[in-house]
Amino acid sequence: MRFLVRERMFAIGDDYWIEDETGRKVFLVDGKAMRLRQTFELKDPQGRVLVDIREKMLSLRDTMLIERDGEPLARVKRKRLSLLRNHYRVGLVDGTELDVSGKILDREFAIDYDGELLAQISRRWLTVRDTYGVDVVREDMDPSLVIAVAVCVITLAEKEREGD
Repeated sequence: MRFLVRERMFAIGDDYWIEDETGRKVFLVDGKAMRLRQTFELKDPQGRVLVDIREKMLSLRDTMLIERDGEPLARVKRKRLSLLRNHYRVGLVDGTELDVSGKILDREFAIDYDGELLAQISRRWLTVRDTYGVDVVREDMDPSLVIAVAVCVITLAEKEREGD
């Protein structure tokens, strides 16, 4: 499953569509403006909220939370004690931990579990500027969760870059 994401989707307060590889709109990222913390909703084409993405307030390290129907689904934060600056850890509520690493700001990174590739995020496949692809490799992966993780790590990396 491959999805096309327009770069500007990460502007707070703007809404952007994510398309599948045929050009069909499959997810809407609804950025919530005028909030104390960064907040997004990932919706289906009918407007139903699939996941809520928000920045966790009052944490030692920048953290993004992913929730579904008001229940926690995942927590995303930069990996501690990593030699790689672009290395993030995704803790799912069932105890599973996913690794995200690569060139986050260049939109060239991977999401894996225990060394197995789950999804690849890349601009290399595309010729359209400011667009990148999210290729979900495993069919049993929830595409909305993978896209939410990508939104989180890019948001955290950009926030960290602004703080430098």
